[in-house]
Amino acid sequence: MSGLPLSGVRVVDLTRILSGPFCSMILGDLGADVVKVESPGGGDPVRGQGNIVDGLSWYFAGFNRNKRSVAVDLRRPEGLAVLERLLAEADILTENYRPGVLDEMGLTAERLAAVNPRLIVVSVNGYGATGPYADRPAFDFIAQAMSGYMATNGTPATGPLRTGPPLTDLIAGLYAALGAVAALRGREAGLPAQRVEASMMMSILSMMAYLSSGALATGRDPIPTGNDHPIVAPYGLFRAADGHIAVAPSTDVFVARFLNEIGLGHLLADPRFADNTSRVQNRVELNRLVDAALEGATQAHWIERLNRAGVPCGKVQSLTEALADPQVAAQDMVLEVPHPGHGTVRMTGFPVKFSQTPLSVRLPVPDLGAQTDAVLAEAGYDADRIAALRQAGVIG
Repeated sequence: MSGLPLSGVRVVDLTRILSGPFCSMILGDLGADVVKVESPGGGDPVRGQGNIVDGLSWYFAGFNRNKRSVAVDLRRPEGLAVLERLLAEADILTENYRPGVLDEMGLTAERLAAVNPRLIVVSVNGYGATGPYADRPAFDFIAQAMSGYMATNGTPATGPLRTGPPLTDLIAGLYAALGAVAALRGREAGLPAQRVEASMMMSILSMMAYLSSGALATGRDPIPTGNDHPIVAPYGLFRAADGHIAVAPSTDVFVARFLNEIGLGHLLADPRFADNTSRVQNRVELNRLVDAALEGATQAHWIERLNRAGVPCGKVQSLTEALADPQVAAQDMVLEVPHPGHGTVRMTGFPVKFSQTPLSVRLPVPDLGAQTDAVLAEAGYDADRIAALRQAGVIG
């Protein structure tokens, strides 16, 4: 079987930095032809960020595979005309400007509909296009803070903590890609082309799970519990003889298995630990008892024994350990991709697996403007017109 789920779909991508490029990369990984439109003067700023190896940012490479790059100066009328020519044949426009910037460029909803009434416009932004914060600049750190997410991390002693990865960027990009695919399916079913929006703050807020449901039900903020679970005990990091292990017995069945395996099954007859409510109330003492039971054997001993008993358990690995983990290798989650002129780049792979049409890196990350001539030729520009636009500084 040939082809990929989004083969034949054309995406014109105006995004930069992270949230938008993650969205368009997902669409590209799924088979779409993604044309990344960048400014000739340097392109996406992430091209110059992170670890630069053989002249290539591996950070940029990890979020811009399976795309083609076109360098066009959109500040000039001739550049906008090129963009509109590309949009006329596109299925999706992705952008992560501040709300209103497309209108300022002259690409209003009405204008875009006139250029291509079938065009789906996908926007990623900080707070949403409506509301009192719509015009504010946003980055992941601010969205983590504003969403209540940061306040739930850490402990009362540490105060609010961010997470290491830029989760609000990534979740918003993921939601935007999901919305794009849904809008495509809706268009196929006869619905009109739609505008799709995902914002960083609202995306992370939607992921707050039992924390937000508890706050909505009680009107009270959750107390940050660090590595302990807010509503389940025992659950968290515990000390073996040679380091911590993560254990997650989330129901009474798993708790019984866990405590029996470590020789503490008798605690279930103790009123302090007989049910989950009691165990949460007496968490400090319970954790002390569990640590004492585990510290007599190694991480490897307990991980093998507890998993064999059906208790979710694992080692706290460093990132380099995780990237070298045999399970990660079995899932092809670290790829080695040859990049012409830049050597071999290692990047994370595809977390979604397709049985009949497996995903692959069809196109390594493009150099700035590498496919400008080819894409413009596909749009109907002849060689003389392309040369004139380059001579005038409209394209790179």
